[in-house]
Amino acid sequence: MQITSVSVRKIEKEGSRMKGIASVLIDDSFAIHDIRVIEGDNGLFIAMPSRKTATGGYRDIAHPINPDVRKMFEDAILEEYKKAE
Repeated sequence: MQITSVSVRKIEKEGSRMKGIASVLIDDSFAIHDIRVIEGDNGLFIAMPSRKTATGGYRDIAHPINPDVRKMFEDAILEEYKKAE
C-alpha cells in the first residue's frame, strides 16, 4: 500500500485545537477525506474521520489497523501540513 497523494487545508480559528483537514489518496485508487489535524498536549496528531453514535460517543469510519500504517498516515499528513500555507 502506498500513499500516492496528500492534501491539507489549514484551519486558523482562534482557540480551536483543530488545525487542519486532510485528504489521502491510496494507490491512486482509494480516497479518505476529513482526516483532522489536531493540536494535542504533546504536539500535532491526526484523527480519522468519525461519526457520532446513538449513545453520544464517536466511532471511526475508516482507520489504520496497525501502528505502522497509522504512523505512515500521520507522517505523510503532518509533513504536508508543515508545507501548507
